[in-house]
Amino acid sequence: MKQRPFILDTLFRSINILPGIGPSSQKRIEKLIDGGKILDLLLHAPVDFIDRRFTPKIADAPNGQIATLQVRIDKHMPNTRKSLPYRVKAVDESGSMDLVFFHAKKPWIEKSLPLGETRIISGKVEYFHGKAQMVHPDSIGTIAEKADIQTVEPIYPLTQGVTNKVLRKSIMSAMKMAPDFPEWLDGAHMMRSKWPHWKEAIIKLHHPENEKDLEPLTPHRARLAYDELLANQITIALIRRNQVTISGRSFKTSSILRPKVLEALPFALTGAQERSLKEINEDMASNKRMLRLLQGDVGSGKTVVACLAALNAIENGSQAAILAPTEILARQHAESMKDWLEAAGVRYVILTGRDKGKKRETLVNQIKNGAAQLIIGTHAIFQDDIEYHDLGLAIIDEQHRFGVHQRLSLSSKSKSTDILVMTATPIPRTLSLTNYGDLEVSKLDEKPPGRKPIETLLIPKEKIEDLIAGLKRKISEGNRVYWVCPLVEESELIDLEAAEDRYDILKSFFPDRIGLVHGRMKAEDKDAVMQKFAAGELDLLVATTVIEVGVNVPEATIMVIEHAERFGLSQLHQLRGRVGRGSAQSYCFMLYSGPLGETAKERLSTMRDTEDGFVIAEKDLELRGSGDILGTKQSGEAHFKIANLAVHGDLLATAHTDAKLLIEKDPELTSERGQNIKTLLYMFERDQAIKYLKSG
Repeated sequence: MKQRPFILDTLFRSINILPGIGPSSQKRIEKLIDGGKILDLLLHAPVDFIDRRFTPKIADAPNGQIATLQVRIDKHMPNTRKSLPYRVKAVDESGSMDLVFFHAKKPWIEKSLPLGETRIISGKVEYFHGKAQMVHPDSIGTIAEKADIQTVEPIYPLTQGVTNKVLRKSIMSAMKMAPDFPEWLDGAHMMRSKWPHWKEAIIKLHHPENEKDLEPLTPHRARLAYDELLANQITIALIRRNQVTISGRSFKTSSILRPKVLEALPFALTGAQERSLKEINEDMASNKRMLRLLQGDVGSGKTVVACLAALNAIENGSQAAILAPTEILARQHAESMKDWLEAAGVRYVILTGRDKGKKRETLVNQIKNGAAQLIIGTHAIFQDDIEYHDLGLAIIDEQHRFGVHQRLSLSSKSKSTDILVMTATPIPRTLSLTNYGDLEVSKLDEKPPGRKPIETLLIPKEKIEDLIAGLKRKISEGNRVYWVCPLVEESELIDLEAAEDRYDILKSFFPDRIGLVHGRMKAEDKDAVMQKFAAGELDLLVATTVIEVGVNVPEATIMVIEHAERFGLSQLHQLRGRVGRGSAQSYCFMLYSGPLGETAKERLSTMRDTEDGFVIAEKDLELRGSGDILGTKQSGEAHFKIANLAVHGDLLATAHTDAKLLIEKDPELTSERGQNIKTLLYMFERDQAIKYLKSG
């Protein structure tokens, strides 16, 4: 494969070559900027600025304002007692002021502010007993350094142990290393948008002069965001082109097994399920490879669609596999499908990381010799030593845990395997494009018949005792309850009731039939408690958010979410979706502690007003921005430094079109713009896209 273009070398150098970054600060800064390259530093955008251009005389300096003053150092007044500050008297022709230092070392003060010398000082002017003073000036310098101090100073997101001064100094040094790239954007588009070239945009990013310069749609920021989005969309377009050119296999729609399963179902399919199946059938019947995303809200019936799709491959003599993100979910899929598969006479196996020794060996053999027609499991089913007899369809129950790369490694298990990705997180269109742009989309936007809307009530923390009394009544009528807490252990920083504390308190009200699950428990212990709850041996389950994904207990009708104001919208929606799975009326009680901020108020009222996951997802994107909504950091999904899908959605749509046209016209990126685009792809480490270019 061709090496990274030489022009990018400086941007890929380690930040430890910059002045002021030593071994300990290097680690902290790398964590802060999410990377260790000069480029990561250059893309760490300021969030505010301090204007130090105001240069009054001492007598004219207003109280509470940042000012930069030229003064002569007149007198040092060291502290006589430890509790008192060290004062330095500074003068100009209009009057005098005190520079005040607490806990500062005398030699440093004497060196920075030598008696009789002129110095430039910058900081906030305050009046104490009618006299001007400046406590710990932000900057002290000589007349030669005046121009550097008297500027607009960008303020960056920081972390403990990293000061703005150190970070700014490093970024200013890094900027001198920024290369002039040949332009990869379309000239006409740049002119219409009034966008600067890349280097100019980077310089402007770190020299804001007013509030407008910090806005995400200002020309320099929009340009840098577009670069990220375009790299993402070209990568996806190249992956898609490569995947689609692998010819698929044609699977006839199941006509023998499917009717048997439909007969075994205790319900009729919804219109949305019928429509999605029709799209899947058409994909699988064509000789192109299927790459489809099945988006369905909590409880919309994805499992049955997956099962019916699997029958297409199985009836044609191939195997199908279902990959789930957790062991609980893998076993639950098997449990849900058991009766249907048995009705159709389909042989299935479950393989998870827990299966060891002889048992695993037997399962691996059944997969290899084709005795297992449907394989359900966790990552274990795609380890290197697993060979399939003939894998025709891979179904990935994504739960936003697997990224594009995992999807690709999966499809390499067998030649031209069809792929169906399922997600229970309704995804706003913009996120869908960045993370699933290589897939066609089917939507399950109806709930199965007979499901009642979940009644959602907001309850202030003060009324918790009334709530507990109400739960006692409900439990005596045979209802089961989830009680979700946000933390496992008491944190000194945040006074949250930890799950363990809440469990102890509730135990005094419900002594016998209460269980606890949290993320620190061993998988088998967690499973055991969940099984007891599902079997009706427990009435009340206290849990952290480990129960958010996929657990199915139709008899559970009440969800209590403690500190609901601290959860994101999609998390609240996922949690609420654990109830309302049977025909009985279900309730969700959201306990909150006031006073609520504006965003928390909007989140909670959105939850009260709608159950539509697609509406909730769009609102979540608007309130939180794109970084959080899919937990992208952990999941191998697209992660952007400047682009923010909540505001750059239109830019993404343009990048999508731009990438599509570019790959249609210049599939190997051999044109002049194509060559420059390769530099962009390497810049954002989209090397996997470049390997799909024959000329790469």
